[in-house]
Amino acid sequence: MRVAELFQSVIGTDTSVRVTAYDGSAVGPPDSPYGLRIRGPRALSYLAGAPGSLGLARAYVAGALEVDGEMSAVLRELAEVTLHGIPKEQRIKLARTLLGYRLRHRAPIPPVEYRPRGRLHSKRRDAKVISHHYDVSNRFYSWVLGPSMAYTCAVYPTAEATLEEAQRTKHELVARKLGLEPGMRLLDVGCGWGGMVMHAAAEHGVKALGVTLSRQQAEWAQKEIVERGLTELAEVRHLDYRDVPESGFDAISSIGLTEHIGAAQLPAYFGALYGKLKPGARLLNHCITEPIADGPLYVDQFIDRYVFPDGELHGIGKLVTEMNRQGFEIRHEENLREHYALTLSGWCANLDEHWDEAVREVGEQRARVWRLYMAACVVGFERNNIQLHQVLGVKLDSRGGASMPLRGDW
Repeated sequence: MRVAELFQSVIGTDTSVRVTAYDGSAVGPPDSPYGLRIRGPRALSYLAGAPGSLGLARAYVAGALEVDGEMSAVLRELAEVTLHGIPKEQRIKLARTLLGYRLRHRAPIPPVEYRPRGRLHSKRRDAKVISHHYDVSNRFYSWVLGPSMAYTCAVYPTAEATLEEAQRTKHELVARKLGLEPGMRLLDVGCGWGGMVMHAAAEHGVKALGVTLSRQQAEWAQKEIVERGLTELAEVRHLDYRDVPESGFDAISSIGLTEHIGAAQLPAYFGALYGKLKPGARLLNHCITEPIADGPLYVDQFIDRYVFPDGELHGIGKLVTEMNRQGFEIRHEENLREHYALTLSGWCANLDEHWDEAVREVGEQRARVWRLYMAACVVGFERNNIQLHQVLGVKLDSRGGASMPLRGDW
C-alpha cells in the first residue's frame, strides 16, 4: 500500500480531503481546496506510535505533515478522526502495518509535548501546569486574543459583532448577573490578564481582586491597571485561589478556571468560594463542559499533552449539583456553545494574520500547537462535542433571602 493510501485508511474515504505524499502517491479529489501533504516517512512513524488523532497531531506539530486550506475547514472534513478517534481494532491493524516505518525512521516526540509530574492537582503541580500553558509570551497572546487579552468564551450580541465587542459583552453580562454596583468587592479567580477585574472597576466602580497562577499574566495585568489609572480599585495577584486571605466578598466570578479543577476537587473548590462570600452574595461560574450527563470522562490526548495538561471537563449537571451541595442556590444557567465556536474562529484568524511574528516569538512547533488546537475546538463546539455554560448561584442569608430581583436584567 502506498503512503497516501495508508493515510486514507486513517481518515476514511468519505471525505473531500486530498492526500498527497512524498512517494508521489495521491488519493482524494485532485481539485479539493482541502489537503494533507505527507512530507516524509516520519509522519508514518508518528502514526505508527499513536494511530489516530494524537499521531496526526504529532506529525503536524513536528512539520512532517502539512495542511492545505483553512485549518478548521479541513478538520470539519476529518471530524470523525479528530473528535472521536478511530476504532481500537483499526488502530491495532494500522500499528502493525506501519511498524516498519516506526523501526526505520525515528520520530522524536516534539519537545512542546508536556507530561507533568507530582501529585495530581497539588498546588505545586497546578502551578507548573498553568505556567506551561499561560507563561508562553504575553506578546504572542496579544496577537491571538486581540486588545481585550481575554482568553475565554466571548458573548456575541450579533453574529456580525467583532471579537472585541463580544468580549466586552461577556464581561458586562457577568457583571449584570453578579449585580455589581459601586462599592462592592469582587473576587475573580483564575483571572487571566485581568479583563474582568478591570471591567468591574472601570465600568461599575467595584473594588476587584483577581488571582492567577501565571506570573506573566499577573505582571501584565498589574502594569495595565496602572496605565488605566485603576490602582485604587483593581488588583491582580500571582496567587492560588486557595490562598486568598480575604473573605466577605459581594461577588465571585470564575471564568475559565473550573476546567483545571479535577472531579475530586470540585466539592472543595465550590466550598472554598462559598466560604469567601457574604450572605446574599453571588457566584458566576463560566466553564467548558462535557455535553453528556454522567458520560465517560474523555480527555483528548493531544489537548492533554500539548495544551491543557491535567484538564478535566465535567457535565453541567455535576457542576450544578456540586454547587448546590456546597450551599449555593442556583438562580440561572445558560449554554453559550455557539459563542465559543465564534470566539475561537476569531482567535484562529488573529493567529493566521500574525503567523510569521508568532513563529518568531514562540517557535514554529508551539505556534502549530495553537493553530491546531483552536481550530479543532471550533469544530468541537460546532458539533456539540463540548459546551460552555454559565451558572449563577447565590449564598442565601439566614432567612433564605437571595437578594435577587424578581427578574434578571441581563
